[in-house]
Amino acid sequence: MKKTVCVVTGTRAEWGLLRGVVKAMEESDFLCPQVVVTGAHLSEAFGHTVDEVKADGAPIAACIDILKFGTGSALATAKTVAYTLDQFVEYFSAHRPDAVLVLGDRYEIFAVGQAAALLEIPLIHISGGDVTHGAADDYFRHCLTKMASLHFPACEEYAKRVIRMGEDPATVENVGGLGDENLRNMKLMSREELEKSIGFSLEKPYALVTYHPETATGESPVGQFDQLLRALETLPLRVIFTKANADAGGQEINRRIDEICAQRPEDYIAFTSMGVLRYLSAMKYCAAVIGNSSSGVVETPTLGVPAVNIGRRQEGRILCPNVICCDADEKSIRSAVEKALTPAFAQKAKTTVSPYNGGDTSRRMVRGMEHFLTGPRCGKPKIFYDGE
Repeated sequence: MKKTVCVVTGTRAEWGLLRGVVKAMEESDFLCPQVVVTGAHLSEAFGHTVDEVKADGAPIAACIDILKFGTGSALATAKTVAYTLDQFVEYFSAHRPDAVLVLGDRYEIFAVGQAAALLEIPLIHISGGDVTHGAADDYFRHCLTKMASLHFPACEEYAKRVIRMGEDPATVENVGGLGDENLRNMKLMSREELEKSIGFSLEKPYALVTYHPETATGESPVGQFDQLLRALETLPLRVIFTKANADAGGQEINRRIDEICAQRPEDYIAFTSMGVLRYLSAMKYCAAVIGNSSSGVVETPTLGVPAVNIGRRQEGRILCPNVICCDADEKSIRSAVEKALTPAFAQKAKTTVSPYNGGDTSRRMVRGMEHFLTGPRCGKPKIFYDGE
């Protein structure tokens, strides 16, 4: 009998990483993936990206809508976590999998992890050990680590941190980053194909801009984003925006994006979701990636593309030489982007070596899950590891 692994996805970015793991699981003789779609995937406001999951041919077992309280405040987030916990306790009770696989640090994934742990279903966690001081995701991620029985961090430093958190080294494997694997293995579009696909001229230099709310600093997300817009208006760049996520303040940022694109349609274009192929292709040809998305610091090193990381949302992650960090004010952003656009920095960025290259990342995860789910550790209580 194959072991059933429930793979839960709530956002476009997360699915772009998980899709390769699900495909590798489908080729396994021991694992049967079942995808549960939730969160922003099911919201029209955030692009209804469940359509992308369906287009990939994923084995969708269920769609669980959780955003009934909106996304505009910390209270809405708290209510969503409580509701998500209730919904997934019901789902896992009725359709009990052998394990639950989750990625990262989102609040809805935190609730999914709680449901699995409370029902004593083994939790498998991808991308533990990262640190992001500027987002509440930081403690969601670490909580998931403590609930999980098997860990797939993205680089050696993060693997060591997971072990220092009391996780048995035998359950921790540095497999590399899934974003890095995508970039190494996916056939990206040519510039001409991308230009035709998005209906936007890429003849002139352009920036790929994604800005999400900071959720742990108390700063105004819209206020910070307005500083970014003012800086962009003074720079010689066209802009491809990918819209903000479902964190509190994200919809306000997206309204600002719609306004500026309507004012300058010849220079600015926006997408709720580009899809992984178009997004990574746009990253390949851009003059710089600008904003505070994790892809700006985790995936750009693989392509050797200059990146400007704004504010504190990604503070604590490993930063490669292609990344310039700056404060979230107009002057600092403009100065950082001007530096990123210089030939000298562009050349420096090209020589960057990514710490996230783990080789055959998806299949390494599958082998790790096969070994765990068919071995004696599966289902046994966790023991805090104090080191040797």
